[in-house]
Amino acid sequence: MRSIWNGSISFGLVSIPVKLMNATENHSISFRQIHLADGGRIRYHKVCELDEQEVTGAETGKAYEDADGTVIPVTDEDLASLPLPTAKTIEIEGFVPASAIDPLQLDSAYYLSANGGPAAKPYALLREALKRSEKVAVAKFALRGRERLGMLRVVDDVIAMHGLLWPDEIRTPEGIAPDAGIKVRDAELDLADTLMNTLGEADLDTLHDDYREAVEELVAAKAAGETVETAEEESGGGQVIDLMAALESSVRAAKESHGEDGDEVADVHPIEGRKKTGTKAATGAGGAKKTASGRTAARKTTAKKTTAKRTTQKKTAAKKATPKKTAATKTTAKKAAAKKTTPKTAGKSAGKRAASSRPRSTA
Repeated sequence: MRSIWNGSISFGLVSIPVKLMNATENHSISFRQIHLADGGRIRYHKVCELDEQEVTGAETGKAYEDADGTVIPVTDEDLASLPLPTAKTIEIEGFVPASAIDPLQLDSAYYLSANGGPAAKPYALLREALKRSEKVAVAKFALRGRERLGMLRVVDDVIAMHGLLWPDEIRTPEGIAPDAGIKVRDAELDLADTLMNTLGEADLDTLHDDYREAVEELVAAKAAGETVETAEEESGGGQVIDLMAALESSVRAAKESHGEDGDEVADVHPIEGRKKTGTKAATGAGGAKKTASGRTAARKTTAKKTTAKRTTQKKTAAKKATPKKTAATKTTAKKAAAKKTTPKTAGKSAGKRAASSRPRSTA
């Protein structure tokens, strides 16, 4: 890598000679401006607004424009004479946990390498000290004509430095957040949790710039004189009418993309330990408690109806299985009962006849 700055890290009284190199590179495709009539390049020239003459780079300089329009020339010698201790030194101001750095402050990233053999030992000392402390160093440095804020941390076995924006360069998000009166129901949060768990962790190593690849294919096709197929514009970006339906559809699509059964979307379980943000349970007519989501109550009601229906079907089947008593069966039963009572009746009748046939005694 080509170094863009040479200087040293000031770690107390320890000075570590280092070289600064860009840790990132831009892969975006750049375009040129052309004259549509003949394809000629459009170029910009530096022209003085007073004499309307083109000037070269050697004839240009810096100046500060005051609020009233007054132009105050400032030379490179003027800037070099300023008392700037960080002009060639990365001055470590202190150490803080990495969580103390707001990601909004992160700017460009650089690698720092030891500049020469004698710098290897103090470089390794600072690197190991940062590792063991599990902290990052906050430093000041000067680059491209201005002083900047930086953060030093260890990446593998290399000290990396992130340029940081100054705290007063971060805007406050006033008036950006939605209305504070908007309430999010627990059922919606449960579906959002399910969707997040289904999508899983992002594999950053597999992500790439699809737009850049499409532009490269477009340029290659045009260069070869081939017809370029235009992609159909996808509808979307409209207002979400039913948030629950959109969440359920998203969970279903995510499950299917991961090879899971998309029909199991309804089985959403609330995350334990989360503070309830929806409507508190209330008691309605008949003493029945209303939950924050009517979906759970609906599922319970459906289950009760299904159970009752099954019980009714069983009773109906049992009745059908019992043979009905026909008229013939009733008649047969009556005759059988008559036969059982006949001997007793016949005995009584014979006894009466015998008693009547005996001679009556006279006095």
